[in-house]
Amino acid sequence: MALYSDKVMDHFRNPRNVGTIENADGVGEVGNAKCGDIMTMYLKIDDDVITDVKFETFGCGSAIASSSMATEMIKGKPVSEALTVTNKAVAEALDGLPAHKMHCSVLAEEAIKAALKDYYDKNGIAYDPELFPGESCAHCEH
Repeated sequence: MALYSDKVMDHFRNPRNVGTIENADGVGEVGNAKCGDIMTMYLKIDDDVITDVKFETFGCGSAIASSSMATEMIKGKPVSEALTVTNKAVAEALDGLPAHKMHCSVLAEEAIKAALKDYYDKNGIAYDPELFPGESCAHCEH
């Protein structure tokens, strides 16, 4: 069996939604240069729906594929639905990741939540702090 699924390879070789959004409604940057993976996600939100999403990722192929898949999973979705995306869902959508690369899907979940938290903060929208990760690099324990 191949180390990476066809979906992982496709999203690595042909990532969707790469880039930035000027005047984004929410921006989330997660990761840590020490572990080598840094992901930034940009959201455009209209009427509580994510109308556009872009990402920039510095990292391995699994990190790029996870970022790409995560953007596909939340584009066009209500904010409340985007908040429910988990790293497990990202990995499953990619037809799995090797165990030692699961931290990449965690990074994607964290980036979505960080961008949504930024959106809430910028707009003075109340939220449950339990929904959002801390400031640490939890996926790589740095």
